[in-house]
Amino acid sequence: MAIRNAPATAVSDSLLRTQLFSGLTPAERDSLSKRAARKKYSDGERLFTEGDQCEGLFVVSKGAVRIFKSSPSGREHVLAVEGPGSSIAELPVFDGGDYPASANAVGETETVFISRQAFQAFCLEHPQVALKVLAVVGSRLRRLVGIVEELSFTTVRQRIIALLLRLAETEGKQTARGVQFSLKAGHQEIAFEIGTVRELVSRNLARLQAEGLIEMDGREILVKDFSALAAQQKVS
Repeated sequence: MAIRNAPATAVSDSLLRTQLFSGLTPAERDSLSKRAARKKYSDGERLFTEGDQCEGLFVVSKGAVRIFKSSPSGREHVLAVEGPGSSIAELPVFDGGDYPASANAVGETETVFISRQAFQAFCLEHPQVALKVLAVVGSRLRRLVGIVEELSFTTVRQRIIALLLRLAETEGKQTARGVQFSLKAGHQEIAFEIGTVRELVSRNLARLQAEGLIEMDGREILVKDFSALAAQQKVS
């Protein structure tokens, strides 16, 4: 990981694209930029590890950051993948606790880093930023509640079907034979995302293909009957 000084305007532009700081005046952003540092990470490099003392807030300016929880056995569950404009670690910056999850860079990634002390001081000067932090943390809490609900009350099959339906809706192309799209992630990454293991992802995808609901060619997926696949999501 490399830390380098960057022109204040570059840091200020990154802050402008972030929900927390979008309402600041140029002078206020410039003031905050002087307290920040730009950090660069290579693909897979660790930003912080669950349990580490929180040192500060990260703003993603390029690339993406994968936030995940790990079990003692090494299994992972992806909580979020945050791209440019997202802020990371707002809660521990305020409560003084440890980082509650780990974070790795996805691809070549750049962030703007603001130390905990500097960010807290800035929020005292600009209370509207603290209110935006509450909004962001509230949104994250709702998303985490949804993850807990999904893991608690759905099967691996249902979670895979939900993922396929979501990708078909957002990235699929309608063809004469159905909705076609490409899986950007491999089976291991999908397992991390839906809270299971690679073998169960592969087994359930193969079963959906054997049942005639989908066709697979490598990472190319064809949903032959969207309504039929959606109906299977309700079957436990």
